Amino acid sequence: MDRQREYDDGPTMILSDEGDAFDFGGLGVNWKIEGLDTGERFAVVHHPIAPHALAAPLHYHHNEDEYSYVLEGTLGALLGDEVVMASPGTWVFKPRGQWHTFWNAGDTPCHIIEVISPAGFENYFREVAEAWGDVERFVQINSRYSLDMDFESVPVLCERFGVTFPEL
Repeated sequence: MDRQREYDDGPTMILSDEGDAFDFGGLGVNWKIEGLDTGERFAVVHHPIAPHALAAPLHYHHNEDEYSYVLEGTLGALLGDEVVMASPGTWVFKPRGQWHTFWNAGDTPCHIIEVISPAGFENYFREVAEAWGDVERFVQINSRYSLDMDFESVPVLCERFGVTFPEL
């Protein structure tokens, strides 16, 4: 699935319907700007999040920062011990070295742009999509990307924030 766009001397545009996509059962991923396109400085994915869906267990990145921009809906995020609610037009910074998670806190779809720096982690979502349903491979992928994930946090997060999470 890795790819690099071919550029010519004209302007570069990425249309709203361009890019590979996958739905993890509440969290979607639409790949927009690849690390190969930016000298590995950053990557961009779009995340549509279903109403009241938890996007991920509590997790901790060792290598990358994430910047989430809310396009529509209400994004809830647990950043360390702080809970934030972000409406359209708001940026949420999820730095490496901080336990965090995020979810759709509303009754309507939430759509965010996720900037990942440095690039590379966009491929994590590809690998998880290919391994979807295989928990052992999921754990191996997390290790390869230096991502700590607290799977036991899911029931507590679901109850605390009134969200759901798909079976792996």
